[in-house]
Amino acid sequence: MPLGTWLRAGTSAAALVLGMAGTATAAPAPASTASTAQAAVVTLRYDDSRAAGWESAIAAGVASWNANVSSVRLVEAAPGSAAEIVIVATTGWPQATLGPVRPGRQVRVELGSQAVDQGYNKTRIAAHELGHSLGLPDTKPGPCSQLMSGSSAGTACTNATPNTTERSRVQSTYASALAAPAPANGRTLVDAP
Repeated sequence: MPLGTWLRAGTSAAALVLGMAGTATAAPAPASTASTAQAAVVTLRYDDSRAAGWESAIAAGVASWNANVSSVRLVEAAPGSAAEIVIVATTGWPQATLGPVRPGRQVRVELGSQAVDQGYNKTRIAAHELGHSLGLPDTKPGPCSQLMSGSSAGTACTNATPNTTERSRVQSTYASALAAPAPANGRTLVDAP
């Protein structure tokens, strides 16, 4: 076989192999890999052992966040173990450290009875303060439909559910948590009217 024929045959074979290799690398990732990446959830533990009288409000606030965002999950810390969110009952106004808190870091939530004494809803207070821990600032003044409007919505407001914008911000913050871990902001937000 003449050399020119070998070269043409070799070139055709190389083109075929390269064409097939390009097709193989362009194939989508297996479904299990894609679903694993989408299923990554940041778990944050909370300690409410020093929040006597607020247990049911905290449980309802946690349930509200867990039902409305999927990139972060709040779970009660085992007794004596470390927690990212430390919740305490106080006599002052509710306040919290502005997050977003990340695993291994810590923020503090103070659930103040002064707000309850003035007629504000305990569950809304707990969900609102947890929203600060998850990185949401106040949106005062604001309507009752905004969880982060806090006390500006008035004492008649009992909404403890984050709205679409609030859910989206938390979802986005924690969806990228593993790629870009960030410390908590460190500012304390006091929720007095």
